[in-house]
Amino acid sequence: RAPPSAEAFLLVATAYETLKDEETRKDYDYMLDHPEEYYSHYYHYYSRRLAPKVDVRVVILVSVCAVSMFQYFSWWNSYNKAISYLATVPKYRIQATEIAKQQGLLKKAKEKGRNKKSKEEVRDEEENIIKNIIKSKIDIKGGYQKPQIRDLLLFQILLAPFHLCSYIAWYCRWIYNFNIKGKEYGEEERLYIIRKSMKMSQSQFDSLEDHQKETFLKRELWIKENYEVYKQEQEEELKKKLANDPRWKRYRRWMKNEGPGRLTFVDD
Repeated sequence: RAPPSAEAFLLVATAYETLKDEETRKDYDYMLDHPEEYYSHYYHYYSRRLAPKVDVRVVILVSVCAVSMFQYFSWWNSYNKAISYLATVPKYRIQATEIAKQQGLLKKAKEKGRNKKSKEEVRDEEENIIKNIIKSKIDIKGGYQKPQIRDLLLFQILLAPFHLCSYIAWYCRWIYNFNIKGKEYGEEERLYIIRKSMKMSQSQFDSLEDHQKETFLKRELWIKENYEVYKQEQEEELKKKLANDPRWKRYRRWMKNEGPGRLTFVDD
């Protein structure tokens, strides 16, 4: 049996732990007023005491960092796949091979040196040379562009105040220059209006060929009426393509004759 002094200390310590916290004190008063709910109070007390106490801010920070890391590696994977694909396209491969020959890189790859290289090693080294040249010469835009640190979720959150202030300043300039002073749109502003009309993201619009953007500007698609005509033309052209597509014809014929699967209940 514990000595009286030890028991007294435990009682005092328990009383202090109970009364020092406002929430615990309320639970204790409630238990005194409702002794019939003793077991329920006992469960809530220990479930709260044993629950892990984790700072929500730490959880959010760790989650954001994890998402950012996943974004970074995922984007690099997409970028490398795009480079590997471009290395198989004759147009880019021939140009990269010519540049490599002019710089003597392919000759260096075939040099034996001290360690004799196998044909597979030479082929892999030449492939890496061609891919590196393509990386340095071609600016890939859109969803397969080279990953940028500033595009990660973590940095987007950190830079959000700056982006918000920049957008407000840009919007005020737009209102003042074009709505109040009535200035004529420049090429950048015209492309911005066209992109918004097409409901495309910046990366999607950047991935378009230059000649497509030139066509948009020649047809003055920043003007609403011109864009509506262009949109109608694109829809009609798409309908014609689908009408001549054998797969689309088979699908329409199937929908007409068979239709989508149906569930029926048949009485025996």
